[in-house]
Amino acid sequence: MEHETISAFEELSDKGVFCPPVYPVGPIVRPWSEAEAKHSCVRWLDDQPDGSVLYVCFGSGGSLSTEQTTELAAGLEACGHRFLWVVHFPSDTDSSATYFGSEGFIQRTKDVGLCVPHWAPQVEILQHRAVGGFLSHCGWNSTLEAVDASVPMLAWPLFAEQRMNAVMLEEKVGMALRPAGLREKGRVITCEEVAAVVRELMAGETGKAVRKTAKTVKKALEPEGLSNKALAAIVSKWKGTQLQGGK
Repeated sequence: MEHETISAFEELSDKGVFCPPVYPVGPIVRPWSEAEAKHSCVRWLDDQPDGSVLYVCFGSGGSLSTEQTTELAAGLEACGHRFLWVVHFPSDTDSSATYFGSEGFIQRTKDVGLCVPHWAPQVEILQHRAVGGFLSHCGWNSTLEAVDASVPMLAWPLFAEQRMNAVMLEEKVGMALRPAGLREKGRVITCEEVAAVVRELMAGETGKAVRKTAKTVKKALEPEGLSNKALAAIVSKWKGTQLQGGK
């Protein structure tokens, strides 16, 4: 994922320029937990077909405006795909706030969607066989957890380094799609745009390519992958240093 930076370090080292060695051993993420896997939303996933659910989460600190939340909800309802949404309710209130009422969005989508307030066990969700996509704010933890689970992404950055991560995932790595409207600062992404990009990720030709790339990136974590080879190189170097020191 960061091969250009690593290659630059290696090139400088080969030229005799002083720089510390770089060993790409990641991603390092929280392990799957038996206890967290008993969460009600994971049990809901157990009843869904393989690869059929879009997981939607903007992290622990991310939130959308009321208008954007309403458009996202309408897009999820219109897209025709199952979803699991960790919802942070918008702080402002207007007439659209009732969209989440018992007679509104949640009631209309109860057969295909599940809304969870505030928090859900993300590692266990991403590792679940039913999850086929991840609409994410592209925080670094979420990014690494998606890579570890080999789940393709819809990149929806909000602030900080998330925009840089989104560009990397979409343009350099190729395991994410991004709503085109996000390139226009301050614009609300419409429900039609949300529905279209979800359909593309979950069932379109571009989505198939992104899914294939996600699986390819995951190969770095296999026994013969680049991550384990880098870790083995560190161990070998440490052993050599110990032998030279007589310890």
